[in-house]
Amino acid sequence: MREGTTIITLENGYHLWTHTDNVGGDIQLLCLHGGPGGNHEYYENFAEKLKDLNVQVSMYDQLGSWYSDQPDFSDPKNVEQFLTMEYFVDEVEEVRQKLELDDFYLIGQSWGGALVQEYALKYPDHLKGIIISSMTDNIDEYMDSIQAIREKEFTTEELDFLKECEEKNDFNERYEALIDRLNRDYIDRKQPPAIRHLVPTMGTQVYNYFQGDNEFVVTGKLAGWDRSQDIHKIQTPTLITFGEHESMPLAAGKRMAESIPHARFVTTPDGGHHHMIDNAPVYFDHLMTFLADVENQTFEE
Repeated sequence: MREGTTIITLENGYHLWTHTDNVGGDIQLLCLHGGPGGNHEYYENFAEKLKDLNVQVSMYDQLGSWYSDQPDFSDPKNVEQFLTMEYFVDEVEEVRQKLELDDFYLIGQSWGGALVQEYALKYPDHLKGIIISSMTDNIDEYMDSIQAIREKEFTTEELDFLKECEEKNDFNERYEALIDRLNRDYIDRKQPPAIRHLVPTMGTQVYNYFQGDNEFVVTGKLAGWDRSQDIHKIQTPTLITFGEHESMPLAAGKRMAESIPHARFVTTPDGGHHHMIDNAPVYFDHLMTFLADVENQTFEE
């Protein structure tokens, strides 16, 4: 493995953008972005933030995302082959192999946190620890949480308007303005300019297929996803980290930490869904403490 950016070719012939900082570091960390259809960008400063622990940080854009290949998802064969949870879990394993990672830590944000759970259940052998960042173990609790947020933040008239727009698939200017209010309060509270572009970077076909139109509806294939009856099988040391003011239900994170045999639940004050940006000092303190505890074999103490 070499420092910086490497384009890897998958067995299916498509190419993924990968980037590794601090090659040869004492600790190996592989980062899975959210979305689905998001990208790596909120991991770009992780090596700098974790330098006191000498962490090698690898990140990549998943198939269909930003710098990686974009299959033609108007072709039903590509949808059937690639737009499945199983495909993206197996993609993580192929990336691990091609980056020659072993005895490594796997972190996933949101959708990436779902992949972390699935990966830990299917491919536990090479893991040293996992970090589930802002992701529950089932979608139903998430849907209950976003419904509660909508009822808290909007008037009855606004709720009726949102519902009407969603039923008609009419995402007009007023609808988007209302959803932007929620994004500012629960997703990107700090509104960071550093990860903004002049053009949209979201892989919208992937996002719409799995999630729906926005973070506050789930009308895609993720509806019904549920691993709550299986996560007790995860034996890997686990950190579950949520923002205190985000879209995911904190109660679910606490329950998950009780279900997974070797798990710790932490929260980031004034953090939304992207709490690694909203309150970086606290987020990285939690992450560094977890990594150090596992490395020093004091995680259970």
